[in-house]
Amino acid sequence: MLINTGARTDTVQYFSDWLLNRFREGFVYSRNPLFPKKVSRYELTPQKVDCVIFCSKNYSPILPRLHEITERFNTYFFYTITAYGKDIEPGVPSLDQSIDILYKLENLVGKNRIVWRYDPILLTKKYTVQQHLITFGHMAARLSAHVSKCVFSFVEFYEKLQFNMPELQLFTEEDMDTLAEGLGSIAKKYRLPLQTCAMKTDYSKYGILPSGCVTLDEIGKANGVKFRDLKHKGMRRGCSCMVNHDIGAYNTCPNGCRYCYANKNPQDASKNFALYNPDSPILCDSLQADDEIVYGNQPSFLDIPNPQLDLF
Repeated sequence: MLINTGARTDTVQYFSDWLLNRFREGFVYSRNPLFPKKVSRYELTPQKVDCVIFCSKNYSPILPRLHEITERFNTYFFYTITAYGKDIEPGVPSLDQSIDILYKLENLVGKNRIVWRYDPILLTKKYTVQQHLITFGHMAARLSAHVSKCVFSFVEFYEKLQFNMPELQLFTEEDMDTLAEGLGSIAKKYRLPLQTCAMKTDYSKYGILPSGCVTLDEIGKANGVKFRDLKHKGMRRGCSCMVNHDIGAYNTCPNGCRYCYANKNPQDASKNFALYNPDSPILCDSLQADDEIVYGNQPSFLDIPNPQLDLF
């Protein structure tokens, strides 16, 4: 199975001690966000986890001890670096700081295991189509030689954004096409593979690859292992990623990104963050007497000599 550490919260930036403790002890609990009384237990051992997937906006807290995971597991890293400042991402390092941190990460794991996420793209009076293209060009010049590819998407206008970002401007089809054409041209200039994330629109005419950030083929090549050729339906609408299981928790991230889908509001995130205990088997939470604990299904996707071993 694939374990994801950063889809629900920025685990690396704020909960590195907890994450490293979980891998040291060899298991973790994860509460089902739709059915809160159901808690899954996942074994965090090389025999049960084919790859650990990271996604963060600041890897600096874990870098000194990252080897505790990379020496035992296959790994794959998504690093989100956007065009925005503290007005949109108050808890995120500056652009220059983020790029310097990415260089340090590359020195530890190599460029083939790092994907730069320029995501999500949103429009305001300050962050215009032209400003995105200028900033993306500046970033691509500095990052293209240090990552395997770049992934982007346009922000989804879900309901709470109306309250968290009232200054957000709607995309027109012309806006999106202009951005896609410009991003594709810049990526081509710097020989940077570029693809969409969870988007159905075909921008292949601009040299942009279709969605599919987490594929067994790319993870396998990055880690020098081979996975079975498995068919899958993706994680969500418009997504072609291989199924992976997140061990974090929603409504816990203090980054304060105003477009965030994983926090209902900053107040809930602060309240839950206050519950953080690096020694707890479940993030910013504790098990309750009436919780139903189930062992998560952890089949291996690796192409092993004897497939029957996977049954056990």
